[in-house]
Amino acid sequence: PALGNLLGENNLINLSPSTNVFITLILTISQATILNRITSHFNLLGKPSFLVALMYMTLASLFLPFLVLSPTLICNFISIWMLSKLLSLYRQTDVKAEMFDLGMIVGIGSLIYFPFLSMFALLWIGLLIFRPFNWREWITPLLGLATVYFILAVIYLWMGKMEQFYTIWLPFTYKFPTAIRIQLVDYLVLVPVIFTLILFLLVLKDNFFKSVVHIRKSFQLLFFMLCLAIVSFYWNKKLTEAHFLLCAPSIAIYMAYYFTYAKKKWFFEVVYAIITLTIIYFQFF
Repeated sequence: PALGNLLGENNLINLSPSTNVFITLILTISQATILNRITSHFNLLGKPSFLVALMYMTLASLFLPFLVLSPTLICNFISIWMLSKLLSLYRQTDVKAEMFDLGMIVGIGSLIYFPFLSMFALLWIGLLIFRPFNWREWITPLLGLATVYFILAVIYLWMGKMEQFYTIWLPFTYKFPTAIRIQLVDYLVLVPVIFTLILFLLVLKDNFFKSVVHIRKSFQLLFFMLCLAIVSFYWNKKLTEAHFLLCAPSIAIYMAYYFTYAKKKWFFEVVYAIITLTIIYFQFF
């Protein structure tokens, strides 16, 4: 709502359906490539491959709302950027400047899509996982986030829209839903993905303590990133599938890990074939 209130809904660019889908494809391929490069750089899979990019492209095709431009698609660039910075905390001696930058990054992402603000908690979780406690490192992300919204408040005040600035925070007043009405048939496409995640857990159980410490901590960070992406859905007025595109980076790495270390080749080939065929069926039939 921050940018929408400031710029006005009518000032948003309207694209033709074909242009919209084409731009989305280019952005998704870019995200998949960047995420794959980060995974290889930090050696999360133990060996170089393009599996993360493949899994990300697969997940980005699950639902029709994933195939068009959306705020969550743009925010995934920021999520991937954040992930790269958080994974590098382990190797640095002083991270206060890095945490300030991350606070600003979350603030900018929340201007595009307000539920992205939940990722601020990931910064503190990252500090818990990768760093010994230092109160200065915990304060600097708050300063970065506050800087973004202070500048935004000044712009609203300058344009005489201060009352609309306060409406940005309305999602905090939304009650967490106790029941969600969904058509289960529309979400059957998730069944093979969930099954793959279960297989991932079984493989991870065997390899977790064989991995180096940084890899174990990285997978813990991805878990919390996934949880925050899921639970922040209630900050939307209306629940849509597009929100859950924020889950794609974490799940893509998890799935790629399973396909990297699965022992029965024929089995994981069948699993991926089922995922692909399910997506094709639900997209076209």
